[in-house]
Amino acid sequence: MTFNSITPVILCGGSGSRLWPLSRKSFPKQFVPLVGEKSLLQLTLERVSLLADHVLLVASEDHRFLVSESLHSMPLRGAVILEPSARNTAAAMTLAALSSVKEGRDLLLFCPADHHIPDSAAFAKTVSLGITHAEAGAIVTYGVLPSFPSTAYGYIQQGSVQEDGCSRVERFIEKPNSSTAQDLLLRGNVLWNAGIFLCKASVLIDAMAKHAPDILEVCRRSFDEAASELLAGGTSFIRPEAQSFSDCRSESIDYAVMEHHDHVVVAPFSGQWSDVGSWNALAEMTEADEFGNRVQGQGRISQSRNTFIHAPHRPVVALGTENLLIIDTPDAVLITHRDHVEQVKNVVLQLEKENCSQAITHRKVSRPWGWYDSIDTGDRFQVKRIGVKPGASLSLQKHHHRAEHWIVVKGTAEVTRGTETFLLTENQSTYIPIGEIHRLKNPGMVELEIIEVQSGSYLGENDIVRFEDNYGRAND
Repeated sequence: MTFNSITPVILCGGSGSRLWPLSRKSFPKQFVPLVGEKSLLQLTLERVSLLADHVLLVASEDHRFLVSESLHSMPLRGAVILEPSARNTAAAMTLAALSSVKEGRDLLLFCPADHHIPDSAAFAKTVSLGITHAEAGAIVTYGVLPSFPSTAYGYIQQGSVQEDGCSRVERFIEKPNSSTAQDLLLRGNVLWNAGIFLCKASVLIDAMAKHAPDILEVCRRSFDEAASELLAGGTSFIRPEAQSFSDCRSESIDYAVMEHHDHVVVAPFSGQWSDVGSWNALAEMTEADEFGNRVQGQGRISQSRNTFIHAPHRPVVALGTENLLIIDTPDAVLITHRDHVEQVKNVVLQLEKENCSQAITHRKVSRPWGWYDSIDTGDRFQVKRIGVKPGASLSLQKHHHRAEHWIVVKGTAEVTRGTETFLLTENQSTYIPIGEIHRLKNPGMVELEIIEVQSGSYLGENDIVRFEDNYGRAND
């Protein structure tokens, strides 16, 4: 097998609302450590590293540092296209194709960032089945051999199978109801639609021109006015022009192109695959006991059947339960019957309408310099744990409405306060008055952790004026 000509394109969009409260809009499932200590994006990057040493990622501007951090942890070089707004897979893939043509990279493998495929070697072998067809001008999609009549996936109806195992796509079938799914499996000529595609960039652009010319035109105009930023380590951010891109309609590549295109080939994949699209799917990734119970973390189960507990932070006990999923996080808990997991996204929408912060953000928030965890809050005060990576620093900043007390509990802090700069070690502290210019830096080789106590009339994250910042952030 040779993959020298392939450029993997990792599609990092999606809010992952079906896996709430673990996955949230500010930290969706592709970035959450779901398999061991690794995220689905990290596993996807590991998988495609068997195919190429250069990748292209398409992600939200809001997730740029999460994406770049994942990329830097891999032996891969790449660029990240930052969408100004979410416009589904047709626009994302079109931007990637336009960028690849400009860079002279023509054969593209489009992979969602949130799929779990344990056997990377089998995946690479399946990808190789489509190379000849893609080089000949086909759009190749990859279908998974179905193991049960799923109503959560779309299906692909195959035509006559060729010697290499590939076949022309007869039609794409929407997510069916239970009886239709059973009928499809009985026919024996269908595959689950995995949403993975291999094609030439030029072929995709021609297909968009034929089937969705309005999306292509908006993407081309936006990409022609794109700005680029080169980061340390060789990764580059590509930012399409926001105003032009906002005019693009939101459409999946299946609706925009695949259901209408006359030269689509499907290659079958027989290995284990999941899009981890619901709590039922994630639960299935954990081994069950003799009663069908599954536990992640500190869950305890007694006299129960078919119960799943996700409890990484504290003991959670299920007694006498059946067919329940219990998901515990520091600031939100989900308890649902297995038959209702597809409705979780509707609950999240309702929480958003009610301005519930837990619908969008976690208590612990990632930042390019590290993280912070809001551990307590009350009238005119807030307490945070803050972790700063070795060598990293927060922006030089000030606040109009709050003062801060810092206590170092791990590592060494370099503190800038007004005109003075000094070091603090464990059990030492300092005070930042309201309106004082300040900065926190970790000059050491281990993570710095402090406790920050904020006090004042307003404690919102937008009470900040940045004077210097290593990460290109505005005062937002």
